[in-house]
Amino acid sequence: MNLKRSSLIIPLSIVIHLVIIHGSLLLLTPDTYLQWPNPIYYTFSWLFVTGALNYYPTKRKENFFTNLHKMFNLYTLFGLCYFAIFGFGTGRTVSNLFHIKILGIIYLLLTIYRIFFYWAIRTYRLKGGNYVNVVAIGRDRNLKKIRAIFDDPSLGYRYKGFFDDRLSISPTYLGGLSEAYSYIVNNEIDEVYCLASKFSQKELRNLIDFADNNLIRLKIIPDNKEVFTRSMELEMYDSIPVLNIRKVPLDTDYAKWVKRAFDIVFSSFVIVFVLSWLIPIMFVLIKSESPGPLYFKQKRHGLKKRVFWCYKFRSMAPNSDSDSKMATKNDMRITKIGQFIRKTSIDELPQFINVFLGNMSVVGPRPHMEKHTEGYEISVDKYLVRHFVKPGVTGLAQIRGYRGEIVNHRDILNRIKLDVFYVEKWSLAFDLNIIFRTVYNAIAGEEKAY
Repeated sequence: MNLKRSSLIIPLSIVIHLVIIHGSLLLLTPDTYLQWPNPIYYTFSWLFVTGALNYYPTKRKENFFTNLHKMFNLYTLFGLCYFAIFGFGTGRTVSNLFHIKILGIIYLLLTIYRIFFYWAIRTYRLKGGNYVNVVAIGRDRNLKKIRAIFDDPSLGYRYKGFFDDRLSISPTYLGGLSEAYSYIVNNEIDEVYCLASKFSQKELRNLIDFADNNLIRLKIIPDNKEVFTRSMELEMYDSIPVLNIRKVPLDTDYAKWVKRAFDIVFSSFVIVFVLSWLIPIMFVLIKSESPGPLYFKQKRHGLKKRVFWCYKFRSMAPNSDSDSKMATKNDMRITKIGQFIRKTSIDELPQFINVFLGNMSVVGPRPHMEKHTEGYEISVDKYLVRHFVKPGVTGLAQIRGYRGEIVNHRDILNRIKLDVFYVEKWSLAFDLNIIFRTVYNAIAGEEKAY
């Protein structure tokens, strides 16, 4: 096999997927599987769904978690195809529950293969296979950032260097722009990354023609005016590319559905199995020490700055500063039972009612009181980015030590940086990690939990 091109990787995956499907069905339901035309139907269904989802073409930078939603979409659609055949009266010799178990086994094996596939291709590239030779024409800050990707040996890039009319002492400097064409042809270059700002329209058109006529993939880095961000997305309006500077993962319907489903299940569990017995105990303890309501409710800003009532177990004696002054260390307003429930974060548990109602999420930037939002949106850059998603019972900033009192301006700056990072990098796995760290911190105790 040609180590450079490795054209059998995708066809081999297709074959292995079909072997897993047909092998599992043959072993688990031989009578149903052998009924004509079931084998052809299962093959056609798999190929049709994977083709419709554009499942098999993989980008060089992909890993197991990249485009994970495609895998779930594939499993859902293939499952529908799998059961659809029973509507024609074929293969209905066992219960639906048994067929669900069969699909579960198939999906487990396919997922295991997906893990193995990305491990194998990573190992293969580290040993020198499936690589592409790359050069760049022009140099700026963006190329330096891309270099970090080129330098990862597991991705299979072999970066040869760059061309630029500005002389450079860099060891990867290959010469001026005029020398690029002959070098590319004579050194089996596969991909060329070109800075659009280095060329006129005519020169760029000539470069495109050169690449097409020499079977070279040309990738153009647009002149970005230094506005590119890690959350940006390129959208096509007909043939016109448009940069969406603030792409939020939770803007997609799939992500919203997954996060909301998780929130409902998780909050229901807490409400039924924790709050159902905890609320009567808190009622007795809180009321016995301090007159006033069981719950403390406060208007806070949520998704898109919408105001909602946020609930907590009351941990302070009733006071007139509760809507303007945050709790501080040795705060005289905090009751004895309040000290305990704040230290263990028990006071936050009623917010799972907010989660169930849809005002909050289990994980997200913590909601701030109205007065603080009005101040910080003016004094803290990008503060309102955190309102692109629902606020959370816990969040990334909280597990990193930025919870509670704002002692100095740096505290709020670091908190917002972590909130923005969460908004831009959300994933279900990220949420689960934050939840685990939150539980661990609650058990171990936190310095700023007062």
